[in-house]
Amino acid sequence: MLVIKFGGTSVGTPERMMKVATLVSAIEGRKIVVLSAVSGTTNTLVEISNALMADEQDQASQLIDNLEKFYNNFSKNLFKTSTYHTLGEEIISRHFSLIRLLAAGKFDERSRREMLAQGELLSTEFFHAYLNERDVKSRMLPALHFMSIDEDNEPELEKISERLRPLIKSLEKYEILITQGYICRNHKNEIDNLKRGGSDYTASLIGAAVRADEIQIWTDIDGMHNNDPRIVKNTFPIAALTFDEASELAYFGAKILHPSTIVPAQKYSIPVRLKNTMDEAAPGTIISDSSEKGKIKAIAAKDQITAIKIKSSRMLLAYGFLRRIFEVFEKHHTSIDMISTSEVAVSVTIDDNRALHEISEELMKFGTIEIDHNQTIICIVGNKLADKEGVLKLIFNSLGTIPVRMVSFGGSKNNISLLIETPQKEKALNLLNEGLFEAK
Repeated sequence: MLVIKFGGTSVGTPERMMKVATLVSAIEGRKIVVLSAVSGTTNTLVEISNALMADEQDQASQLIDNLEKFYNNFSKNLFKTSTYHTLGEEIISRHFSLIRLLAAGKFDERSRREMLAQGELLSTEFFHAYLNERDVKSRMLPALHFMSIDEDNEPELEKISERLRPLIKSLEKYEILITQGYICRNHKNEIDNLKRGGSDYTASLIGAAVRADEIQIWTDIDGMHNNDPRIVKNTFPIAALTFDEASELAYFGAKILHPSTIVPAQKYSIPVRLKNTMDEAAPGTIISDSSEKGKIKAIAAKDQITAIKIKSSRMLLAYGFLRRIFEVFEKHHTSIDMISTSEVAVSVTIDDNRALHEISEELMKFGTIEIDHNQTIICIVGNKLADKEGVLKLIFNSLGTIPVRMVSFGGSKNNISLLIETPQKEKALNLLNEGLFEAK
């Protein structure tokens, strides 16, 4: 059994959805196909929801009308027969009637979640109908029948597996099963979601639940690159990564993969393959348990970081000081990315500023507080990288005169992290690319 996920750009036009159908049909064996919403749909649904939350009914109505026109054109170009043109119109009418019904009532967070789910529901219905038009045997496997999260918004993997396995067995005569990424039910049985980028997570959870042979994530790029190809020249796809390497890269900014994706797959050692819908012959990237030791694999960058320094002479030999500092962040549900300590100061970084004012006020009880905004974490990743001789010298020689605010080394054997000012990011990534990869 394969689990194959296609992102929004992969099904973003009728032509691309047709190509996905061809790809899926050509892959032998049983497979579960996980689809994101057609690209742009979720963003528009968020805009509609925001307008409704702000009581801007006219703007919401216009956005709904424009989105419906988009889907009418999509349907006309996807289907080739009058029967399926009619079916496409029926699918659109049903979903947009619900969208307008949600918009007309009291619009709250529950309505918002149901609104956002319509993107994946539309894309999967269109894809299923198109396969039927091509006489390709397939069945829908509705995510809302098995995908769930608990009261802490964490996926219930065991319950997902218990619900999913009998459903798959009951459909064993079908080679292609189609389901929605991103959407789920919460502990109140309401429609909810796995947050943005959650279609990758859906695929990994399903793969773990059914103990798939492989999970494939199809996007519009040739696998995970060694650096950000949007701002760095001469990047290249990485053939293989370990689960830990991929997790580090995803968390610290590699956009091709959702940060949570690796966890369920790693639990059961299910390989994750990253492929390019636009170039199916490209080898992509395979993520598994094995990789070359001590080799620098890739660089990623995470923006919108805030650095907080707490300076206090009371730190010196003060038992429990760090615990009390960390308790402040725990109290306000704010995670820490990096930490650096000295005898009289501790610096930490966060990527969520929502509780920054409250955190700062509480930290002032311990000493002087300095806050630096507009920071970026640059993460250099490789398997057992911390054991590589001379690696820090190589990194700092590559950076030249770019000032580094903090360094995290040794906390993870697979990751060396640097904190710099965001305006220096592009230059730093290009210098590191040249120094760590091109000079070899």
